[in-house]
Amino acid sequence: MGTIFIIISFYTIFKIRNEFDRDYFHLLLVAIICASTDIGGYLFGNIFKGPKLTKISPKKTYSGVIGSFLLSIIFTNLFLEFSSNVENFEFTKEMFLFILLVSFVSQIGDLIISYFKRKSKMKDTGTIIPGHGGILDRIDGVIFALPFSYVLFLNFNF
Repeated sequence: MGTIFIIISFYTIFKIRNEFDRDYFHLLLVAIICASTDIGGYLFGNIFKGPKLTKISPKKTYSGVIGSFLLSIIFTNLFLEFSSNVENFEFTKEMFLFILLVSFVSQIGDLIISYFKRKSKMKDTGTIIPGHGGILDRIDGVIFALPFSYVLFLNFNF
């Protein structure tokens, strides 16, 4: 089942690129939201600590969730403000909602992959990044966010 979902996820890269993208804008938008979601969760969770979110991934905290949303909004806004691909950008409520939804799906994807890793008694998926859970930890949210974003791109004008 995981293989099929990964194939679907990577297929959506192809679909987004061919149907919507001008200069990789839509793909970069999703990548920036997902990366800043990961970074925000890590930073805010480590700095502010607080109550744990779930037993599935015991290092995740509520402060990390809030930090994920905040940093994804800030970084995406910076990307859109300074991107040469976007002219006359206005940070609309639709874009705000889009960022929150993609960030949320990215976090859910992270939790789902963590659940399957725990179920298979696998803590790390690689050692390419020292002190990190592996490459899968960098892309777990993206795997879920890409198909979701594609559906949003189909239904809303971004």
